[in-house]
Amino acid sequence: MRNFFSIVVFFSTLFVSAQNNVPEIDFDSPDSLYREDQFYIGISYINLQNAPQSFEQLKISPNIFFGFLRDIPINKSRTWAIGAGLGYRISVMNHNLGIVENDNSNSYFILTTEFDKNRLTLHYIDLPVEIRWRASTPESHKFWRIYTGLKLGYLVYDHYAFNGSGVDIKEKGNPDLDKLEYGAYLSAGWNTWNVYLYYGLNPIFKSATIDDNRIKMNNFNIGLMFYIL
Repeated sequence: MRNFFSIVVFFSTLFVSAQNNVPEIDFDSPDSLYREDQFYIGISYINLQNAPQSFEQLKISPNIFFGFLRDIPINKSRTWAIGAGLGYRISVMNHNLGIVENDNSNSYFILTTEFDKNRLTLHYIDLPVEIRWRASTPESHKFWRIYTGLKLGYLVYDHYAFNGSGVDIKEKGNPDLDKLEYGAYLSAGWNTWNVYLYYGLNPIFKSATIDDNRIKMNNFNIGLMFYIL
């Protein structure tokens, strides 16, 4: 029993001595090894490029996207970095391009009669990779930024809906849509508020034709992007 109490006293003394030697941490001091890991959310207007003749966009075609970006600084002052992340995007396109399924294939044409709705909705999982410049410091998270890079999107869900003249058409899983979409983008601004531009480098459709001409429409988005630390 005497040996047991001696061991307890020894380790208690050792623990107290170790506690006294632990340096105090100032949690309010600036972190010189900071990273700008960020959640982001954005909304933009879709302006389809290289559209077929007589094609028109109707109402507003919104693009909503959100995700997370991992920050990897590449210089000592941490004003330059590489960002890579994962996101989700929903593109809603209102237009006058009709789609009709016939014998497991689709026909495309420009609508010339009145209708209430003609909408194509696309859902993508996004993989953005970007080069980042920012006027950041360890003391402040408010700074100017210019982020630019490439985004790869994988189509996970699509839905076409038409309603008009007593006709109601709905279609999912259109095989003519390209499963992969890739493009270049730019985000620039101050603090939370940033202008966002995106240009798709490949067509939305991979095999659709209208009047024996391939539909080569691609995305051009302009809007706002918000970063949340």
